Amino acid sequence: AGGPAALLALTVGLRTLNCFLVQTSFVPDEYWQSLEVAHRMAFKYPSLGPQGLNNYGYLTWEWASGLRGYSYPLIFASIYKALQLLAKDDVQLLIWVPRLAQALLAALADVKLYLLVQHLENAETAKYVYFCQLCSWFTWYSCTRTLTNTMETILTIFALSYYPIKGSKNGSSCKYLALVAFAIVIRPTAVIPWIPLVLSHFLQEQRKSDLILHDCIPVGLVTVGTSLVIDRVFFGKWVLVQMNFLKFNVLQNLGTFYGSHPWHWYFTQGLPVILGTHLPFFIHGCVLAPKRYRIFLVTVIWTVLVYSMLSHKEFRFIYPVLPFCMFFCGYSLKHLKAWKKSAASFLLLSNLVPALYTGLIHQRGALDVMSHVQQLCSNSYQSQAFVFFMMPCHSTPFYSHVHCPLKMKFLQCPPDLTGNESYIDEADVFYSNPLGWLNKEFHNDTLLPSHLIFFSVLEQEISSFLALKGYEKTTTVFHTHVPQGRVGSHIYIYRKK
Repeated sequence: AGGPAALLALTVGLRTLNCFLVQTSFVPDEYWQSLEVAHRMAFKYPSLGPQGLNNYGYLTWEWASGLRGYSYPLIFASIYKALQLLAKDDVQLLIWVPRLAQALLAALADVKLYLLVQHLENAETAKYVYFCQLCSWFTWYSCTRTLTNTMETILTIFALSYYPIKGSKNGSSCKYLALVAFAIVIRPTAVIPWIPLVLSHFLQEQRKSDLILHDCIPVGLVTVGTSLVIDRVFFGKWVLVQMNFLKFNVLQNLGTFYGSHPWHWYFTQGLPVILGTHLPFFIHGCVLAPKRYRIFLVTVIWTVLVYSMLSHKEFRFIYPVLPFCMFFCGYSLKHLKAWKKSAASFLLLSNLVPALYTGLIHQRGALDVMSHVQQLCSNSYQSQAFVFFMMPCHSTPFYSHVHCPLKMKFLQCPPDLTGNESYIDEADVFYSNPLGWLNKEFHNDTLLPSHLIFFSVLEQEISSFLALKGYEKTTTVFHTHVPQGRVGSHIYIYRKK
């Protein structure tokens, strides 16, 4: 009733609540490819205990190989720097302020989606699309996380609001192409959903040469140029990240190191799971929607097909097509006559349970355990402390969630980039014989960590080492109800007596 400003205020409030109701871990990239890198960029120390590092954060192998760009972490590094200058670089603020910034952007994207549909259709259809967007359990679970996929999705909605679809008067080639280019700089795979959209625009455009010369080329040069300069500053050399990323994930298909799935996985599991109970409404909306929105459906199918060709698959990879799906879901809801209220209630209630469960309970131990590690920073014991995470690598955040020069170590798992077929990473070597590995690694008692952190499934196997070396269990942290393989239901912290 109060217009866009009131809608924005309401949405910011909802996404802020959303942010605080997501206290679980999703995937390691949420920290290791954004906050950890930003922490290293913003905070420097003369030395970091016995490790003697100058930078206060950890860079994974992707950064050594030039597969990731600094443009996205720079956003969080700027926030960190501002907090440091204000003398407010408290660890809790370093954890929550980036998340709140992401929540604010997610709220802006929700309102942009509403205004786009209002412009293309009417206020009632826009209301139902907005409702479906807010109801989506997967959007709730993902939209406030510091993942490149989250930023890619937000920028896709922003770009879509300026996309010159038939019947739109808000179209701006320069604005939407600039936002698409920025999304590609942050995550090169952002190009995938935009291939059919840009191609469709190009075919319909009367002045094709103007589009290329006045929009595409200048936008491309400015964004790639800016990205190159930012990466030049932080890498210390010229690196074309987008080319390296494409080469690794597509041409060499080395992503299979992190697991592979059958070609149909996105159709049989990926899309149905992230859509959840929206699925029947999505299908119904696709059937009902006018011909001019077919390009949105083509975008969804094309994106899912392209990702299906790559062996390594994850739910988050197709997150950027979810707003397109919500458009069709809202269109379906608007055109239900007798069942409209019942359908809306069903969507709200059926999404509430998975949203709250995945946000507050499932995989929360990885974050909760860091608050116990933080406590080692507040006393004089800090210089003697040595924390060793004996977990599948990158299971927990690192310095971005501790913010003190604590000596910490974790099991490494970089893929082999040299073509060595017999290569086994450190984590696999450890898990093949944990007891043998520990006895060999810590053959001298002076090398022993002060604290060992590991999943409950490992305890029995290494119990003799723990007893012999004088470790005692000090903390048990709940992690998940569905333990799998190397991931246990609880995380244990053992301290050396």
